[in-house]
Amino acid sequence: MSAPPLWAWTSDHHTLDLPENHPFPVAKYRLTRERLLAEGIVDAAHLSRSEPAPIEWLLAAHDAGYVLRTLSGDWTPAEIRRLGLPWSPELVVRARAAVYGTVMAARAALQHGIAGNLAGGTHHAFHDRGEAYCLFNDLAVAITLLRRDGLAQRPFVLDMDVHQGNGTAAMFANDPSVFTFSMHARHNYPLAKETSTLDVELEDAAGDDAMLTALDAHVPAALDAHRPDLVLYQAGVDALHTDRLGRLRMTHDGLAERDRRVFAWAHDRHLPVVMTLGGGYGRPIETTVEASVNVWRAAREALSRGA
Repeated sequence: MSAPPLWAWTSDHHTLDLPENHPFPVAKYRLTRERLLAEGIVDAAHLSRSEPAPIEWLLAAHDAGYVLRTLSGDWTPAEIRRLGLPWSPELVVRARAAVYGTVMAARAALQHGIAGNLAGGTHHAFHDRGEAYCLFNDLAVAITLLRRDGLAQRPFVLDMDVHQGNGTAAMFANDPSVFTFSMHARHNYPLAKETSTLDVELEDAAGDDAMLTALDAHVPAALDAHRPDLVLYQAGVDALHTDRLGRLRMTHDGLAERDRRVFAWAHDRHLPVVMTLGGGYGRPIETTVEASVNVWRAAREALSRGA
């Protein structure tokens, strides 16, 4: 029996021109997509272009005033500095497309077991503000819409980005039916952390063994305690030792093992998983692309095991 297809959504056809030498690695999205297609991890027939999410989707999880000001560009200089990206219509379109991709991939994961968005994971966006490259919180929008439509009632956000998922934690702080798990570098951004359902903090220069030991100690037990019906895997790869914004020292092998364990635990519990790309700021950029491709390679292997 052939392995089922791996459904994916991409946003990189929406161009975003940034100032020269801007630190945000916008090329990683296109490069990751090209690698996945070239290696056959994703096939073109199951790769869809994300379109801008409808405004009503954004309003389901975000403050109306914030959404309207963002759409019109009515931002203060302080807000733009906090975001770290210059406002532009193209930025808004691309951020909306990232939301669309996660919503659609989540729906596909519920049907097919695993699906993903080659963007998203914008976990620093709050209900009423954006920060740190995150304009809208695609994870929160997807959760809100899925619950509204009766498709998932006990989601589990597994955030493995090197930075705490502060926006997601804050947006669901008073909702015990949503489990927010964040494993991150203790001394990295944001300096003032929010409170997730479970925060697991790693010390600077923690490598593969520390990460994987902490993962084993906390994730299976948290999944069993919450009994989710969907896992949203924020599969950031900025814990990689080449990452300029990380403070950890994980190798490609360590991150790949992280991904294999996540998908194995989900498979053992018959849990659908939706992946988002999350952070990755490696130099050279190819190191980030390789680590992100490995996430999808682990997903493909998990689907093959379940075929």
